[in-house]
Amino acid sequence: MKYFLYILRSEIKETYYVGMSNNPDRRLHFHNTDDRKAHTSRFRPWKIVYTQAFGTKEEAFAAEQKVKSWKSKKTLRP
Repeated sequence: MKYFLYILRSEIKETYYVGMSNNPDRRLHFHNTDDRKAHTSRFRPWKIVYTQAFGTKEEAFAAEQKVKSWKSKKTLRP
């Protein structure tokens, strides 16, 4: 099974969200529709701006942690 690093961009505010999933489209739907109070619920709607496939969950998680460790959001801008 493939796992993906994904980066979402808020369409109403210049903010990004980084995550990993085996189904980024399903996660995007969740981020845009979930009723719970969460970080992503405040900045809807979200759009996927980047995905990268990995062979294992561990590789995708390591990539997610690497991106999250970057100091500047400017690095994420396409």
